[in-house]
Amino acid sequence: MAETITITDNRTGESIEVPLVDGTVAAKAWSGLLPGVWFDDPSFSATSGADSAITYLDGGAGLLRYRGYPIEQLAQSTSFLEVAHLLVRGELPDGPQLKTWKSEIAEAAPIHENFHKRILEGFRDDAHAMGVLVSSIAAMSTFWPDSKNIEDPDQRRDEIVRLIAKMPTVAASAYRRSEGLPYVLPDPDLDYTSNFLTMMFKTGDSPYVVDPVLRDAMDMLFVLHADHEQNCSTTTARVVGSAHADPYVTVSAAASALYGPRHGGANEAVLRMLTEIGEYGNVDSFMEGVKAGEQKLMGFGHRVYKNYDPRARIVKDTAHRVFDVTGTNPLLDIALKLEEVALADPYFIDRKLYPNVDFYSGLIYQSMGFPVEMFTVLFTIGRTPGWLAHWDEMLTQNSRIARPRQRYTGPADRDVPAIDER
Repeated sequence: MAETITITDNRTGESIEVPLVDGTVAAKAWSGLLPGVWFDDPSFSATSGADSAITYLDGGAGLLRYRGYPIEQLAQSTSFLEVAHLLVRGELPDGPQLKTWKSEIAEAAPIHENFHKRILEGFRDDAHAMGVLVSSIAAMSTFWPDSKNIEDPDQRRDEIVRLIAKMPTVAASAYRRSEGLPYVLPDPDLDYTSNFLTMMFKTGDSPYVVDPVLRDAMDMLFVLHADHEQNCSTTTARVVGSAHADPYVTVSAAASALYGPRHGGANEAVLRMLTEIGEYGNVDSFMEGVKAGEQKLMGFGHRVYKNYDPRARIVKDTAHRVFDVTGTNPLLDIALKLEEVALADPYFIDRKLYPNVDFYSGLIYQSMGFPVEMFTVLFTIGRTPGWLAHWDEMLTQNSRIARPRQRYTGPADRDVPAIDER
């Protein structure tokens, strides 16, 4: 028997029976009974704006799945490019498919020489890497004007490959430009993540040797960040894409949302918090300050997760492997003590404040040699396949252009006074 709810308009006595489908109520049925009456939901946290087959997230149970596959299994058994293929093509690739996919990505990785000269060199020397990346992604649409043919599935496929392939190249180039270092061209013989690390850190003419532990950690962090359902930046991609904007400006808009400190900058905030705490012995007093409302505990709690973020456990284990190579980060002991206190204190337990993925990822990035301003850039590389998967999915659904309603709170109707009467 189908589940339904009954809505009654007490002003008229009219009622309508509305089916519940996967925990949702169709807004069309609601507006049929109550025309001109809208839900007041400023953050859309109680509103479903999309049907999607890409990512399943159950915050209460602490579950995250990409197209049905648990994130724990994907992080352990697959590479980032395999996960990118899963997100944008719908399935994990078999051997021949993966070989072809890697070749497509490698072939599309270089950026035009004029892009370095005319786009990247146009920024101030002290420009933030994320600001350079956001602007550069949008600028890429001028290099591939055919990308505006978004109704052609083959064209969309080509642009998806280009964006996933070129994102590490542009990101590394943005960093090296800010450091006054010569650009390093992508090497088609390297895997995706080794190529990125080489473009970031290679100096001189000698070969750059990528430590496999660090490469695997970086690749796994890309996997963990690849998608996360209808978050702020993904919603931005869908909204901008619904206007039939090309994929470059769409992804640039999503990256702009990620640039905000409430979204992509959380791991940077964690690192600053740990630095301010300073010493292991200061943790208890800091946590008392949190409970008193005098301090902010960064990296704990999540808008969706009301349980332990499944990605956080994976990152925590990875941190120890990374530190075996790079040397122990002195902030790790502080982080571990914070987690120990929070998981044992009823104040934090009752508020469901568990570590999230950002709590340990910044420590890993720092230990690998990335400056703080690159943290959100790394997030962008990982999240690009997710944004593109949602953009492509939306276009196959014949979705309408996004146009939320509002509740007007301004002045009532009034006449314009003469200038000497104002």
